[in-house]
Order: sequence, then structure tokens, then C-alpha cells
Amino acid sequence: MGKVTGFMEIRKKERKYLDIDSRVENYNEFVVPLTENETKNQAARCMDCGVPYCHSGCPVNNQIPDWNDLVYKENWREALNNLHSTNNFPEFTGRICPAPCEAACTLNLYEESVSIKTIECSIIDKGYKNGWIVPVIAEKKIDKTIAIIGSGPAGMACAQQLARAGYSVTVFEKNEKIGGLLRYGIPDFKMEKHLIDKRVDQMSKEGVIFKTGINVGKDISIDEIKNQYDSVVLTGGSEHPRDLPIEGRELDGVHFAMDFLPQQNRRVSNEANSFIKELSAKDKDVIVIGGGDTGSDCIGTSIRQGAKSVTQLEIMPIPPEEEDKGLTWPNWPLKLRTSSSQEEGAIRDFSVLTESIEGENGVVTSINCVKVNDKMRPIKNSNFKLKADLVLLAMGFIHPTHKGMIEELGVEKDSRGNVLANTSDYKTSIDNVFSAGDMRRGQSLVVWAIREGRQCASSVDLFLSGERNLPF
Repeated sequence: MGKVTGFMEIRKKERKYLDIDSRVENYNEFVVPLTENETKNQAARCMDCGVPYCHSGCPVNNQIPDWNDLVYKENWREALNNLHSTNNFPEFTGRICPAPCEAACTLNLYEESVSIKTIECSIIDKGYKNGWIVPVIAEKKIDKTIAIIGSGPAGMACAQQLARAGYSVTVFEKNEKIGGLLRYGIPDFKMEKHLIDKRVDQMSKEGVIFKTGINVGKDISIDEIKNQYDSVVLTGGSEHPRDLPIEGRELDGVHFAMDFLPQQNRRVSNEANSFIKELSAKDKDVIVIGGGDTGSDCIGTSIRQGAKSVTQLEIMPIPPEEEDKGLTWPNWPLKLRTSSSQEEGAIRDFSVLTESIEGENGVVTSINCVKVNDKMRPIKNSNFKLKADLVLLAMGFIHPTHKGMIEELGVEKDSRGNVLANTSDYKTSIDNVFSAGDMRRGQSLVVWAIREGRQCASSVDLFLSGERNLPF
């Protein structure tokens, strides 16, 4: 490394946030980036590890020490090239990835990890600022056509890789705009959507055809697509939410998180809202059931809409504030984390089971809860009631939507209801049909979707051409 003693001389420094009062007034990103010199100093903290565990901690296997060293040496453009060699969309992961690479950082054993995510975001943002992000046009065209169903991160990564290899690629998306969960599930204050638009523009110039507003299995049959294309890739995501089948679930005001979040994203982008019922947290006591990222996104959105109060309930016990690094490293540790949205004013409660929902005139008014022990069993005399005008169910997703495309295709599913395909070739039970991302692996991270999209592209290339010309 360029500065061998950097980790001993320089303390970790991360990006900061705008103050809460100012940032909740709008849906803009509120991260304050480090200066170029500050980023250079943080890159200097990267150790000359014998075995860089950050490689394995990162699902796309970013060559983190390499581009840290390049940043330290102020060779930003080469750092960008290196970053792009493993990750098609570092502007996404640099904003919304939980950074398992930092948990795996060798320095994290005894000190604070290298600010990997911050450096990654600085590299890609500098690339855009300087006009370095340009279309990569295939040197020669291959007379094979590929249809990709779903335009989330897996579909986008797969499409870009195959287009750059010379294939004719068409992406089908049921919504009016490209991006899937990136666009409709993740709030703009975490990632502004012009970043997706920039990539769509780049990919269009690289030859990718985007067809939006087409729900495969409804507007067009999957058989028709199979007959038109040499290969098909299923990247539709995991969209079937986990429900809460309790008394009062049917009351007005009880909704899935993904009925709530996309509406606000559409408002921000001035996209026509096709939902039957407008949902808003304004002046309401909001209960978010589920302690994960989606629940956190519901909190931040509710606060910006003007909620009277926001309470987040989690059935799992509260995690420890600090992990035992000697036991957990280099794996992702279970510990208490507080998101920027949770910091904005949410009440959090753990080990809580929602038993029933009450209402008046068909509208929710409160929920009945009970504390549970570590075996998820109710604790005697621990019942309590919370006022509620809006209840958002953010308990995750169990599998992709089966009705329509998957049922029509007749593709085999695994025991969890996901499309069955392994990670050695990403082939489904149908010869020329592949699957990647959440539709195959179940609900997961954006960075895993990018990895699977890239690897699936390599397998499609092998299937159609007889050799791998793309990295796997």
C-alpha cells in the first residue's frame, strides 16, 4: 500500500448527515460527503493485509485494497475502472449497501474498519462529476437475442453485461420506469432516482432495449417471449410480502409497506399514481411492524409526511450494542444498529408480538400487543395497547409472485417458493430460461442482486456461445 502506516496514524472518519430538522423537510439525499483530501486520508488507512478479507465480505468481490491505494495516490480514474470491473453500479451500493466488507475488514478486529463504503461512493460520484461514466459499446454484435424480465439491480446488471458482450438485450418492466425495488421501494432520501436514470441512459446507448409498462404473464404471455428470444432471464424480485393474519387485519389503515413506500416515490418523481387508495401518514399515529430496512424506510417516509408519532415494533429481542469480534469476525455481526430514519424520532420496541388490531367503523384505532420471551412465547401480564391510525406491515417478503408468469411458465420452485436455480449456471428447470436475484435467492441485498445478475450473464453467454467471455 502507498501508506503502510496509515492505519496507525489516521483515525476513521465517515460522511456526516445534515441535521434532522432540515433533512426531514424534503426527500433529498442528506449525506455530506468527505472532501477529496479527507477521502484520500481514509483510503490511506487500508492495511497491507496478507489476506484481504474485505474481498470475501463483499458479495461482488470488489478489489477494495487496490482502489483504496489508487485513491491514496490520487489516481481516481483508474480507481473507478477497477471498481467498475466488479460492480456495475457502485453509486447504488455506495449509498444503500450495509457494507459487510467493513465488518470483514482486518482492521475491524482491533480498531475501526476502513471507511470502504464512503470511499466507494466518492469514487463513483467523482466519476460522474468528471464525465468518466460513458457507454461501453460492444466491439462486435452477436446474433442472439435475450429477454430479461424485471429491471431491478439483478436485471440491470445482467442486461448491461450481456449488451457489452454484443448480445441483443431487451428488458421488460411492469412499471412505467426502470429500477424495480431501487426505484419504487427505496426512498429518495436514501438514493435519488436520477442515479438510475443515468444508468438507463448509458445502457440504452450500449444497445439495451427497455420496454416498460409491460407485465409479463398478464400483458404478454411468457410463451410468446420464449418463442421470440434465444434465452430468457427471470429477475422479477421477491414481491410476495409476509402477512400478519390476526384479528383486525382487514381494517382500513392496515397496509403492507410496499403499498405505502412506492406511492411516495411516485409523488417525488411526479409519476402518475395508479394506486386505488392514497396513503399518507400526515397527522397520524403510525405503527411500523418489522425492524428491518423496509421498516426503517417507512419511518423516514412517515416522518417526512408529517406523522404525529411513529413507533417501530420488532418481535426479535434487542441485539447487543457491541459484538464479540473475536467470535464473529469476519462475518456480519448481530448487533444493535440505528438507522438515520430511526434517529429522526421513532420509538423502537423489541420482543413485541402484535396479537390483534382494533377499529371503529371499519378503520384502525389501536393495536393490542404482548411482550415475548426469547422463545417467542408471550410473557404473562405484559399486554399493552398502542394507538394507531396507520399500521404498516414491514415483515419481509417470502417469495416472488407466482400468479401470472411463474405459473404460466411452469418452472420448478424451491421449498421456499423461489424459482429453482443454482449458482453454478443459474439455469431453471426449463432449458433456455435462467433466473437471478431475489426471484431466485429470496429477499436479499442489492449488492447480492448485482452479483447474481453479473454471474447469470456469464452463464447465459456460455449457454449461447459455448464459452465464457464475461467474468463469473
